[in-house]
Amino acid sequence: MIRKEMIAMLLAGGQGSRLGVLTSDVAKPAVAFGGKYRIIDFPLSNCVNSGIDTVGVLTQYQPLRLNTHIGIGIPWDLDRNHGGVTVLPPYEKSDNSEWYSGTANAIYQNLNYIDSYQPEYVLILSGDHIYKMNYEVMLDFHKENNADVTIAAMPVPWEEASRFGLVITDENKQITEFEEKPANPRSNLASMGIYIFNWSVLREALVTMSEQSNCDFGKHIIPYCRENGRRLFAYEYNGYWKDVGTLGSYWEANMELIDLIPEFNLYEEYWKIYTNSDTIEPQYISADAVTERCIIGEGSEIYGQVYGSVIGAGVVIGKNTVVRDSIIMQDTVIGDNVIIDKAIVAENVSIGNNVELGVGEPAENKLNKSVYSFGLVTIGENSVVPSGVKVGKNTAIAGKTTKEDYPEGLLAGGESIIKAGDIL
Repeated sequence: MIRKEMIAMLLAGGQGSRLGVLTSDVAKPAVAFGGKYRIIDFPLSNCVNSGIDTVGVLTQYQPLRLNTHIGIGIPWDLDRNHGGVTVLPPYEKSDNSEWYSGTANAIYQNLNYIDSYQPEYVLILSGDHIYKMNYEVMLDFHKENNADVTIAAMPVPWEEASRFGLVITDENKQITEFEEKPANPRSNLASMGIYIFNWSVLREALVTMSEQSNCDFGKHIIPYCRENGRRLFAYEYNGYWKDVGTLGSYWEANMELIDLIPEFNLYEEYWKIYTNSDTIEPQYISADAVTERCIIGEGSEIYGQVYGSVIGAGVVIGKNTVVRDSIIMQDTVIGDNVIIDKAIVAENVSIGNNVELGVGEPAENKLNKSVYSFGLVTIGENSVVPSGVKVGKNTAIAGKTTKEDYPEGLLAGGESIIKAGDIL
């Protein structure tokens, strides 16, 4: 086996429960983003652009879409004889069979995979963030400081700091303290969940802490390294980084792509985002259609009006239909005379004629007010919305609904129709 200086381990097993019906049948890293991509494309492309050619992708929850998307890694030039991309689901061992329980436990269960490359350094990544980062620059920082552990960190607003794991550093960026979501933060430098470890250091910590339940980097591995005198440093990052873990942040990140001067640019020649996309026909925009400040995927047919929205591949938008400030994912078909205002519509949804989404005033969602908020209408994949109905704000729809599911033709604000199992 050829030795690798650094390999990446990409944690992509999360359910993403705060995305509600969007992740009822698909892992969060496989959710569509930006009309063409999936969330996992961003860390994978960062690896390729940073010269990292060996990536283990740890999957668990609903992995089929993710596995199919990654395949053998051709779009990212990760189809290699030595290294490349490897999907690592939990597997049955001779003495026991267990799911990944915690971020560090997932890495621990794949010690043999990492050992097979005898790396000097291991890069730990999360599969559900939108950003561009050159990990090679971070590795240079790690080496220059003779670090055992380097944590990528970025400044966050002080009022949000208590939501994050925070690092406190000295003037040389060496970490003196690490606080996991403190009530009274003493720093606003937040861990991004991106780590570079010397493999010998990480291996020892994983083996020592393996008995911890839900063994986690922030709660167990980082504190263990610090308590045992390891050299921990913070690599400060000041670029665009978005955790798209809630419907609100997911919607915002998509909308930011279509700003006049987008904060996050998908079109930079020197730092491309790669994806596995089908070869399909070009988009069609009819003579009567209006499109303004939007992204429209290949193979889409637009007969209506689209304003400030992100439209995926193969979407059909009917005549006299108006779509505003919305995300419509691939292969969704929307009928004629429809009004859609601030909605997230997942893949392969069918919306009938004369439908209105996003009517009235927002009301607190009765099913899960912390998930279905932000004034959005959220529709899960493969759902059907019948003709002639109206849907209020802070609502969720999942499954093949019929006219009978809408009292007096209305799903009021804050209400939900969930037909595809018990999705909260």
